[in-house]
Amino acid sequence: MNIVFMYGVALEQFPPDIGLGYAVLAEKAGFDAVTASDHFHPWMHTNAYSTFAWTWLASAAERTSRVKLGTLVTAPILRYHPAIVAQAFASLAYIYPERIFLGVGAGEPINEIPLGYEWPSPRERVERLEEAIRVIKLLWESDFVNFKGKYFRLKNANLYTKPKDCTIPIYVAASGRKVASIAGRYGDGIVISASTVRKLGSELLDVFNKSARKFGKDPDKMAKIVLIITSFDEDFERALSGIRYWASTMLRFVFKYGIGDPREIEEYASLVGNEQIASRRYVVTSPDEYIGVIEHFVKIGFNHICIVNSSPEPEKLIEIFGKHVIPYFKEE
Repeated sequence: MNIVFMYGVALEQFPPDIGLGYAVLAEKAGFDAVTASDHFHPWMHTNAYSTFAWTWLASAAERTSRVKLGTLVTAPILRYHPAIVAQAFASLAYIYPERIFLGVGAGEPINEIPLGYEWPSPRERVERLEEAIRVIKLLWESDFVNFKGKYFRLKNANLYTKPKDCTIPIYVAASGRKVASIAGRYGDGIVISASTVRKLGSELLDVFNKSARKFGKDPDKMAKIVLIITSFDEDFERALSGIRYWASTMLRFVFKYGIGDPREIEEYASLVGNEQIASRRYVVTSPDEYIGVIEHFVKIGFNHICIVNSSPEPEKLIEIFGKHVIPYFKEE
């Protein structure tokens, strides 16, 4: 069974040095890739962080030798001009060839509003994302690019440091059909949260596969990534306490109405009950439970499993994946 295991470091939850330690441990445990969240503001105010992901990725690449590294995900819609995203990841890929990927998405208000931007409509964010992906790919592949889109412009723009003898995969995060179609057309893979899969099943994968085939690609050779936010401990209550940080991401109005202040978001998140969290996140107490969860997503059609580790003792999860979970699937 050819499953790619990705270890997600939440840079808004852990300090950068601790996160680097987890990246090193994940590589030793057998994970194939390490991902970094790309935030300006965190989901919570108390004991939170907001490390700059691109700097952190370079440090992680220096401390590891095998794993692939990238963001899940960067939003090239407002605070980042897509040409700057292209430049940053081309530079990373030049230094660490064949090890860098770029995950992109349509953004979150906590990362754009604090910088003075108005939170766009869902339609505009999707349009911006599609244009941004086109700009990034053009700059990686061509010289002195001119581009005139609805939102972005290039005038004889050239990346003098392009990726060195390699291509950079682009993985597109999707929560709806339109972006799933964009992922199939322009991307090298799709990223879907486990909570979205719970609601929609294989619907977005089906749209992605259809779009990829329409544009001459083989979806069986593309990355289909499920993002699983989880907490592990042998004691269920301890595991549940570890994942409480992510309660705010269950509040859809935070995204819809453009709330950008973590202090305000934390107040709303305090109203989310433990039963709600337990029912919508993966609170796990044994390796066999993880095997069952992963088998479920594999049956749906995913070939990449990204584990965002929110455990009270994150090292425990890394250890059980290294000793039990990853070997189970690699041996099969």
